[in-house]
Amino acid sequence: MKIIVTIASQQMILLDTSGDVVNRYLISSAKNGTGQEYGSFCTPLGKHVVRAKIGAGMPVDTVFVRRRPTGEIYTPTLAANYPGRDWILTRILWLSGCEPGFNRLGSVDTMRRYVYIHGSPDSAEMGKPGSIGCIRMHNSDLLDLFERIPVGTVVEINSE
Repeated sequence: MKIIVTIASQQMILLDTSGDVVNRYLISSAKNGTGQEYGSFCTPLGKHVVRAKIGAGMPVDTVFVRRRPTGEIYTPTLAANYPGRDWILTRILWLSGCEPGFNRLGSVDTMRRYVYIHGSPDSAEMGKPGSIGCIRMHNSDLLDLFERIPVGTVVEINSE
């Protein structure tokens, strides 16, 4: 399996080992665009791998903070109580860069920047940038992806 994320079209494509398309998903990347630097709140480019799959078995809309479930389940009422919160929901695929000096190690390390593929509220708009660096997906799409891929799956993030 391999994942290709295309920033320009705000799409993710899941390929099988033969290179055939298994599924396509709309995503939302960083509203600040692409970039590698720590603190940029940009989506990093290049070759990555899924370092960890987090949240297996948790209910849909489980709220995560620092990769840990908070015990909360997202609702519009909860969102109204925390208007500035960046919602990380349902599952997390934690990315690790593979290219030293570009997206791995030092101030460009994707993993140390805590860049994930994660679920979002149903109200989050996909197909246009809106995150603070991560790749957001609708929960149903993320659940599908989460079940299909193993840890170590290659994720290529391209600008075009």
